[in-house]
Amino acid sequence: MENSSARRRRVLAVASALLVAIPVAASATTSANASVPPTPAGWTRVWSDDFTGSAGSLPSSADWIVDTGHSYPGGPANWGTGEIQNYTSNPNNLSVDGAGNLRITPLRDAAGNWTSGRIETRRSDFRPPAGGKVAIEGRIQMPNVTGDAALGYWPAFWTLGSPYRGNYWNWPGIGEFDIMENVNGINSVWGVLHCGVAPGGPCNESTGIGNSRACPGASCQSAFHTYRFEWDESSNPKALRWYVDGQQFHSVTAAQLDATTWNNMTSHAGHFILLNVAMGGAFPNALAGSTPTAATVPGRSMLVDYVAVYTAGGGTTQPPGDGGSAYSSLQAESAAERSGGTVETASEGGQAVGQIGNGGYLKFSGVNFGSGTARQFVGRVASGAGSGVSGLVEVRLGSRTAAPIGSFAVGNTGGWQSWRSVPANTSGVTGTHDVYVTFTSGQPSPFVSVNWVTFAQ
Repeated sequence: MENSSARRRRVLAVASALLVAIPVAASATTSANASVPPTPAGWTRVWSDDFTGSAGSLPSSADWIVDTGHSYPGGPANWGTGEIQNYTSNPNNLSVDGAGNLRITPLRDAAGNWTSGRIETRRSDFRPPAGGKVAIEGRIQMPNVTGDAALGYWPAFWTLGSPYRGNYWNWPGIGEFDIMENVNGINSVWGVLHCGVAPGGPCNESTGIGNSRACPGASCQSAFHTYRFEWDESSNPKALRWYVDGQQFHSVTAAQLDATTWNNMTSHAGHFILLNVAMGGAFPNALAGSTPTAATVPGRSMLVDYVAVYTAGGGTTQPPGDGGSAYSSLQAESAAERSGGTVETASEGGQAVGQIGNGGYLKFSGVNFGSGTARQFVGRVASGAGSGVSGLVEVRLGSRTAAPIGSFAVGNTGGWQSWRSVPANTSGVTGTHDVYVTFTSGQPSPFVSVNWVTFAQ
């Protein structure tokens, strides 16, 4: 659900695929409250949520951020898509149901104003290990409403590249993977890639590169189905694949895009996951005119049984301090050497090095930048530093006293667990180097915590 005029051309381009989609006989799972299934052989589950909790409570704040309002602060209005609802943290719009499901429920008040729910993972580093694969999967029942009563419903399960956080104007270059989208209660799932530049570009924005098909067996609206996306860095060419109930219905390979476009959407720290139900906007309107209408029925929920992320091959998802890829997340707590700060649990998952001050450093040995040229450094940082306390996060190669190749300043972000991704330009880097991340401040107090760092081309 991109930050642009959004999908006007895409939906027209893929609507023909919808009209000819034929259901394939399969066993659709219709029961609720299934836990995350056993991890398939050859894969490792690295994160999941099965939405347990008392009825009416919000999803776990350790795992999810609740988006509210009509836009990100400073971002495009109406989330960039023309959708009309106001997202809230009201349990009537967004809550777990006590039966192992997340419910996202659009509602309309007496004045005709719509509200709904939208969440995104705190973690924004979901990506394959170097040379491996990542799979993002969810078991979801779309809002059970069809026909005129469904006009304007727009449920979605999707991702955005981590550099979008705090910027909100770098779409679509940072990449968007729409794992499951649906509009107007049609029995179809859309899978779409957004990338490059808008308008036009290699992904034909705002259309994107997409495909759709009917849900196997029971309709998308009447039953739970499993929607899965795989990002495969082990294949030649590298590939993105979309599945519903184990049946592949869409793919895009690196051979279809230029190298810069592919690297821009895949060579940063990773992606974060979103779940929402929008009302109205470019996509439903393109198929049905202005939506929602007076006939649209409020109160039909999208149910999410679980979301899980798996990796396979290529080593670990969080490379150790020695010999890691510059384009994977180099975890601060796994640095080959560290001075300053303490290892602690990060609110967004995993561990971090907390409260580093002047003179501290992290060393990552033998970091491989490959033959491509890295020109950006991104740090996942947080700060609860006092008023007037700030400092520099700097990157140096070969020695912690070498001249910095890039840096950014950081002060209080709202707390020691209030994480944000901060990018900085670097001079071009290729080959393999010992990387030092150093911390410089004019005050003796600690000024920054670090979860991970990464590089991008």
